[in-house]
Amino acid sequence: MSRVQLALRVADLEGSIAFYSKLFGTEPAKRRPGYANFAVTEPPLKLVLIEGQPGEDTRLDHLGVEVATTEDVAAATGRLQNAGLATFEENDTSCCYALQDKVWVTGPGGEPWEVYVVKAEADTLEKGSTAPAAAGCCGR
Repeated sequence: MSRVQLALRVADLEGSIAFYSKLFGTEPAKRRPGYANFAVTEPPLKLVLIEGQPGEDTRLDHLGVEVATTEDVAAATGRLQNAGLATFEENDTSCCYALQDKVWVTGPGGEPWEVYVVKAEADTLEKGSTAPAAAGCCGR
C-alpha cells in the first residue's frame, strides 16, 4: 500500500490541526512539538503539518509518496533513474520524527518529492542527514 504525502508549513499549528481534523474527519496520527501528521484513510493521504513562523502564509514544504518497504524505495529509485531523473538517496535518516529510507527528485517547478518508508520512530523533527537544502523535509 502506498499513499501520497502533502507536507505544509503552517503559521498556526493548533488552528491548522483543528481545521484539518474537521476537513478529513480524523485526529492526527502523530503529534510532536512543532509537528503533526494525519493518516487519512479516504482519500489515502499522509498530511504533514510543520510549524512555520508566526504570521507567514501556509506554504508547501514538500510532497511525497509513502511506501511499505525499503525495497519499494529501491524500486522507485531505479524507476526514477531509468526515466532520466536526477535522484538523491538517503538511508537511515531522521526526519519528521521518523527514521526513514528515501529518494528525492525535483519536479519541473522546483517542488521537492520524496519516495520514503518509515522504519521507526525518532526523537527529532529536523533532518539528521546531509540532504541538499532543496530536498525539503522539515528543516527548510
